Amino acid sequence: MSVIELKALTKTYGNARGITDVNLKVEHGEVFGFIGPNGAGKSTTIRTLLGLVHATSGSATIFGKSCSEHPEIRKELGYLPSEVFYYDGMRVIDLLKYSASFYKKDCMKRIKELSEMMDLDLKKKIDDLSFGNKKKVGIVQGLLHEPKLIILDEPTSGLDPLMQQKFFELIAQENQKGAAVFFSSHILSEVQKMCDRVAFIKDGRIIKQEKISDLQENSYKKISLEAKSGIAKAALEMDGVSNIELKGNTASFIFRGNINAIMRRVAEIELTNITIAEPDLEEIFMHYYMKGD
Repeated sequence: MSVIELKALTKTYGNARGITDVNLKVEHGEVFGFIGPNGAGKSTTIRTLLGLVHATSGSATIFGKSCSEHPEIRKELGYLPSEVFYYDGMRVIDLLKYSASFYKKDCMKRIKELSEMMDLDLKKKIDDLSFGNKKKVGIVQGLLHEPKLIILDEPTSGLDPLMQQKFFELIAQENQKGAAVFFSSHILSEVQKMCDRVAFIKDGRIIKQEKISDLQENSYKKISLEAKSGIAKAALEMDGVSNIELKGNTASFIFRGNINAIMRRVAEIELTNITIAEPDLEEIFMHYYMKGD
């Protein structure tokens, strides 16, 4: 039984696009990345998982139970939204105690541990906190009950680089203890660092699912060329080539396929230099996003 399973999940808002035929699985102990630009359908998918919106068609299950028909599964979830909003007059500790009361167990030790790790002052009032510190409250709130599934929606917005690093360490610890993580982001370097597998969503549809290791292995290369004179785009166009960028006497592109085929093509150009490197996840994502394959 998968932790998350989406089958042909579709949500429409009248004539507006939401998500269409989304299929994916997240397994136990996995850190799963959900990647796409703003407006691609990431938050709609998450809201359906949380039972905040109901699917138009298809199904969404967590631990084998319907997200809409079994609200009790939310006790096993930890959720961090991209933006957090609270009652301003409350102290941080009072808010966290109130959140903990829903789980019918003593979470005070856990609250103190998490707050120390995130450098969060429990005595302050919510309205005295910066956006970044409110985000820390959200992190503690989402993890205080030791959930079996952690759902993160653009989790690092508002955190400074040091806190981002602490946050990633915290999520890695929770994953090592057995929690599965569903990590939605448009910051591809974060996903590359954290995740085992990744799904790309474009215009409300999943266009590709891959293991991070498969995305980065030798099937993809970033090739940069310097030539004695200008390079024509047509000289590089062939199956497997994408993201061609030309500037003066230089060119760069992503290639996927038999390296010998592209080397034969490149050999026809009078070169002064060539560099072949591993592309990062962002460049690979753009390959999928531009081509939609």
